[in-house]
Amino acid sequence: MTRVKICGIARVADARLAAEAGASAIGLVFWPGSTRCLTVDRAKEIVLALAGTGVTTVGVFVDQLPHFVEGVAKGARLDAIQLHGHENVAAYEFGLPILKSVAVGAGWRADALRDLSPHVLPLLDAQDEARKGGTGTTIDWTAAAAGASLRRIALAGGLTPDNVAGAIASVSPYAVDVSSGVEARPGVKDANLVRAFLDAVRGRSGVVPQGLFA
Repeated sequence: MTRVKICGIARVADARLAAEAGASAIGLVFWPGSTRCLTVDRAKEIVLALAGTGVTTVGVFVDQLPHFVEGVAKGARLDAIQLHGHENVAAYEFGLPILKSVAVGAGWRADALRDLSPHVLPLLDAQDEARKGGTGTTIDWTAAAAGASLRRIALAGGLTPDNVAGAIASVSPYAVDVSSGVEARPGVKDANLVRAFLDAVRGRSGVVPQGLFA
């Protein structure tokens, strides 16, 4: 069974769409460099709209100070945080589950995952120093599979309804993460693509579990 995170949620309607489609988690971006960036108040509105659904709400941050991240997490009532820069993960351990992005580029070795704490969920994504995710660029699934053989990983990078089943078959990830692959435009999800993505995951791996860390 593969979990599904729909990232870059910027509207209450899209959060509800993700929940109704069966997503395990959503990602809420707080990095100002993203077109999907949210205020704390807007994020809290989205989080409250999902109360009782079992969907994990994940805040996405890029090289932002630990006290800022902790304040946002508390203010928006997030369930987990995702660090998508060059952070020292230990500085962000304040009681919430952590996803840590790992850029899979040329020459990347799966052994690098051994350096992350066992309780951190690595998110394997395309290498892009400017945009930090949501680029639509796929990664080397063979390299990702080597990482998945060492520990549970989340797979991102250019996933779509058309290729996610193949990605799951090739990599066997614990979770898959999609943003631009289910969008009509940045920050606005396409209902048909979101549903098709979840259907493709279910078609390959069965029931999509509720919650990212359950």
